[in-house]
Amino acid sequence: MTSPTPFPIAAPMQIAFHRTELNAILSVYGRFVAAGEWRDYAISNLKEVAVFSVFRRTAEHPMYRIEKRPSFRMKQGQYVVIGMEGRILKRGNDLRQVLRVLERKLIRTID
Repeated sequence: MTSPTPFPIAAPMQIAFHRTELNAILSVYGRFVAAGEWRDYAISNLKEVAVFSVFRRTAEHPMYRIEKRPSFRMKQGQYVVIGMEGRILKRGNDLRQVLRVLERKLIRTID
């Protein structure tokens, strides 16, 4: 008869954004909040993906999702920006490059 291990069983690993990744994301988020475009966000740390969701209002579907999937690092890129309709807007391994697709939406023509 074997005795149970004295150590608790570890919870499954979760994917999360690193502090430098969150700084880059929150920098873009802050500019959109200042422009009055975005009002809320949510962060989900799941087993295979970390998701930063952006909302125009609190109780609706996210306008954009910024996802980190390390398992895609050697394939299509671990960072992806997904629009409200589920279309992939940009994908790559450099988060700042991927976030530029959102910054283009902030630029407006001045009359």
